[in-house]
Amino acid sequence: MSGLPREVLKWIQSLDLTWQVKTPKWDITNGYLTAEIFSWYFPQDIQMHSYNNGKSLDSKQKNWDLLKNFIKRHRLDIPSEVIDGTIHCKEGAAAMLLERMYELLTNRVIRKTPPEFETDFTDRGYQSKLPMHARSTASQSVKNNLRITEIQADSSLILNAQKSQKIINEHIDHRRMERQENPDRFNIRPSVGEASFRRPFPQQQEDGVTEERGESQDQQRSGSGISREPSVHFKEVQVRQLDKNALYNMPIQGY
Repeated sequence: MSGLPREVLKWIQSLDLTWQVKTPKWDITNGYLTAEIFSWYFPQDIQMHSYNNGKSLDSKQKNWDLLKNFIKRHRLDIPSEVIDGTIHCKEGAAAMLLERMYELLTNRVIRKTPPEFETDFTDRGYQSKLPMHARSTASQSVKNNLRITEIQADSSLILNAQKSQKIINEHIDHRRMERQENPDRFNIRPSVGEASFRRPFPQQQEDGVTEERGESQDQQRSGSGISREPSVHFKEVQVRQLDKNALYNMPIQGY
């Protein structure tokens, strides 16, 4: 019963159920023990003879249909994702269901540390603890996170294909993050921009050495072939001005 808080374990053991809950992922998947737990608090609404202790998908669906109606009728705040994850034996779903039932039925709050990963009912937390060479491939991730009961419960090919594609996309994103965090392991060479040498910008000098900086800049410009001297020379032309008095004293022809 790993993964459950101590107070939840003691609470389950005090109910004197038909059999002991050792692995919640497999023990409460068919809904029989879940109904038995509710029957201790709602004996008039839960009749155990209406539930079948079978392992087939048909038995699961019939039991959980009755439990869903009961949860809806009493307005119990249990997310449908948690119920579906429990039916299909998803990682962490059964433990979360028992914790939620404990809080609703006993009016107590469980004190626990926040999880490292977001609750998505996948094996991502387990895979992150494994060495890189032992982690699942894309096809194995689909097998681990898409149960056969999910495919049997909903025969829609489009929906099942979307679920598989979502798992593959998450696997590819996780792989991409691994390559970025460990480039040496994947023999990733730096790009041209990453490998190029970046010179730091020169620090601003004090006012006392501004002249030296100006001289060095002039030397650099002269060395590069840039000169401030004009390359084209213009010749000055002397122009004689006309005498205005002589112009007025000239005789006018024709008179």
